[in-house]
Amino acid sequence: MNSAIPAALVRATLRLQFRAGMTIDDATALVPQFARLGISHLYASPLFAARPGSTHGYDTVAYDRIDPALGGETALVRLADRLHAHGMGLILDIVPNHMAVDAHNAWWMDVLAWGQASAHATWFDINWHDPDPDLRGRVLLPFLDRPLPEAMAAGSLVLRHDGDGGLFHIHHHEHSFPLSPASYAGLLAQVGAPGALLAAFTTVALRGGPGAEADSALAALRHWAATQRGQAAMARLASLHDGCDPTGHARLERLLAIQPWRLACWRDAATRINWRRFFDITGLVGVCVERAEVFEAVHGYLFSLYQRGLVDGVRVDHIDGLAAPAAYCQRLRARLDALARLRPESALPGAAIYVEKILATHESLPAAWPVAGTTGYDFMDQVSAVLHDARAAPVLDRLWAACGPDARACGLIAREARAQLLAEGFAAEFAHLTRLLATALRAGGMDCPPAGLRTVLEAVLLSFTSYRTYFGDEVVQDHAEDGAALHAAAKTARPRLEGGLEPVLDAVTGILSARPEHAPAACMRRAEQAFEHLTAPLAAKSTEDTTFYRYVRLISRNEVGSDPARLGLAVADFHAGCTARARQHPAAMLTTATHDHKRGEDSRARLAVLSEMAPQWHAQVSEWFARNGAQTAIGPDRIDELMLYQTMLGAWPLTPFASEDARKAWCERIVQWQTKALREAKRHTNWLDPDMAYEEACAAFVRRLAANPAFMAQMEGMVARIAPAGALNGLAQTLLRLTTPGVPDLYQGCDLWDFSLVDPDNRRPVDFGLRHALLEHAGSFDASAASWRTGQVKLDLIRRILSFRARYPDLFAQGSYQPLEVEGAEREHAIAFLREHDGFSLLVVAPRLPLGMDVQADTLAVGRDMALRVILPQPVGPWHSLLGAVPLQAAVPFTRGQVPLACLVHDAGGRGLP
Repeated sequence: MNSAIPAALVRATLRLQFRAGMTIDDATALVPQFARLGISHLYASPLFAARPGSTHGYDTVAYDRIDPALGGETALVRLADRLHAHGMGLILDIVPNHMAVDAHNAWWMDVLAWGQASAHATWFDINWHDPDPDLRGRVLLPFLDRPLPEAMAAGSLVLRHDGDGGLFHIHHHEHSFPLSPASYAGLLAQVGAPGALLAAFTTVALRGGPGAEADSALAALRHWAATQRGQAAMARLASLHDGCDPTGHARLERLLAIQPWRLACWRDAATRINWRRFFDITGLVGVCVERAEVFEAVHGYLFSLYQRGLVDGVRVDHIDGLAAPAAYCQRLRARLDALARLRPESALPGAAIYVEKILATHESLPAAWPVAGTTGYDFMDQVSAVLHDARAAPVLDRLWAACGPDARACGLIAREARAQLLAEGFAAEFAHLTRLLATALRAGGMDCPPAGLRTVLEAVLLSFTSYRTYFGDEVVQDHAEDGAALHAAAKTARPRLEGGLEPVLDAVTGILSARPEHAPAACMRRAEQAFEHLTAPLAAKSTEDTTFYRYVRLISRNEVGSDPARLGLAVADFHAGCTARARQHPAAMLTTATHDHKRGEDSRARLAVLSEMAPQWHAQVSEWFARNGAQTAIGPDRIDELMLYQTMLGAWPLTPFASEDARKAWCERIVQWQTKALREAKRHTNWLDPDMAYEEACAAFVRRLAANPAFMAQMEGMVARIAPAGALNGLAQTLLRLTTPGVPDLYQGCDLWDFSLVDPDNRRPVDFGLRHALLEHAGSFDASAASWRTGQVKLDLIRRILSFRARYPDLFAQGSYQPLEVEGAEREHAIAFLREHDGFSLLVVAPRLPLGMDVQADTLAVGRDMALRVILPQPVGPWHSLLGAVPLQAAVPFTRGQVPLACLVHDAGGRGLP
């Protein structure tokens, strides 16, 4: 662990999604409930001002205020006061990588109004030197619903004057594009504006940028536009630039030609965009937070909130989108540390920094990042994998192969998805990187034909499976992992190249891996940075948003941060991951559900049971393939059909549908999920050009299944068979999250069973009233287990362990992690370990592969004696159970009649236990 990181007192977090019905005052009212559950920090989704109507807050329009729609800063003060009254803090999700392309974003609008003369021209990652003459020195705005000439002719571009701001805009549906004040003199001359006004804007045109003269001229324009004559002139200007009229069309065309931006159809974004986006979302523009003045502008208000004790830590969204993540984290850490001494005495000590970072299977968080850890995707993968039976792979592979020629290996599907995304979604970024590399090669004395260079670069990108490298980050000293990742990609790419291109490959990898002090030219640095900006979104879009919907062998392994090709994880490897985390990032977040997950944590836990009964699952699906008649219609094909069956099984409710309306509502949730899944897969339909016939055929198939009593009875029978084991998997997953090294994070609503689907389904409003009532009536753990379908048992497990964590925080923050040996013929069914600190010992035994344990449907108890024993390092006792009656033998087995979860505490100091 980096000793420079202060120990923030974060014991357990609860992630809350604001907007969509949740305001800051709504959260304030819930604080006592969260405190009673054992939460130490509320973990809030972005709260800064976002695009009006935003449902998530990641489309920031201003960093200097709390969104008024959420209650503003006054509401935040009330929330902080309530949190502090309960000894709790606030971790705020911040978004330094991108902002919304929106009329409410003053920085962006200033760039559009003044172009390169804007004070914010370098604040966004814009290529002002685009080789396209029409875009050189201009910003492409691909937001039209059709090509520009057609939009003009249709009259959908309307000239208007903004009375408040004083600027002229071109309006197109919900979009607004400000005209440069440097073009106003000629515009106003057409309607006989006062001479003084024309002279003022002539001066503005000569200066070509903002300043006192421009402010004065705009003020005069606002005043004149408010007069009766001015209002008439504004209306006349709009009619003079009516694109439906040939003369007006010509005037509008000339006006647009002198703006510092170019309008284009939204379809042109993929091939012509000349600024960095968040992934391939044209509504979000990349921010150059690596620049000192931009960093201060983005974080100044945050630092004020932290200094005043209103915020106690941050979660950094999409850290890999930044040009230099290590330098950013060090700067952020330093500023928070410097402000810590200025905070009120009542404020919590330390300031936790968590980063949203996807780690490849053998990748570790860079040591140069002074952060508490990741937001927990790595743990989510590990705990899910250890609950799967890897021995099922051959049978599941046969079922997968029966789905047709598209049912190929995961690696091949991922490579094909990367190629498709490069050619379609990221064509402009790929072309930009190719040009930069060509310039860098020439600077190094090598000239390569464009086609050859594209071939080499494509081969490298298709073979590069990590999210990114960090060679361009000046503060990073150790690039061993970066070098290994790039070398592996080059090694895979080399055999795919024709003769004569190997030297180009070597030169390209040399440029991409050059340390800043060794790069002989700035062009090499720019190429390196462009590569690092491309690989992360390419990995995310091709894997999570494409491959996960194409490779559906068992979709419980298709989760953010996971490798679907790896079905299971050995217990020893799970222990190794926990041991490494205890050593390197003991305060890292541990999560099993997020606002971005593909399916709920308990849905994944249920589907994991299929790996224990692969032959039976194979037989059942084969029967459904034969009987349900999907292939007799347009769709779905076998792959989409297999994905559908798994989704229905994972999302099936634990209690019968209360009414026909409830069944139909559930069915429509499945249909909504399916439409998104089909478009993300981009096999038969997609977001840009949806195939409505295929989508409607698939939706009709779902509704037909849901209305088929025989099929529904079979599905209900399958759920009845695996749901108890799935519930036990869910409890095991929860237990491990609460007790292994790290800080457990609870996603909103997941204190009860979570069978949600991908967003927006996983962001639905939570019934906190129900949870409050269940907390108020908590009883024994055994009683909760006897009514496990209500979710009370999960809530009780969380409450008991988090309460214990609150009483003995050092045991979890500093305690050792010791894997325990499990003996016996059925040792594969247990995961056991000790946490020890200052005389305290916490023994945890979690079940694994529960279907073979004969889990009782009514109580979740083990239905037979298990041939296994947990071996303790030395005999100690007495033990106190956190979960009720548990056998207290030195070797702790699973015994009949007990819910197979053990959480036992021994205190050698005799200080008393809860």
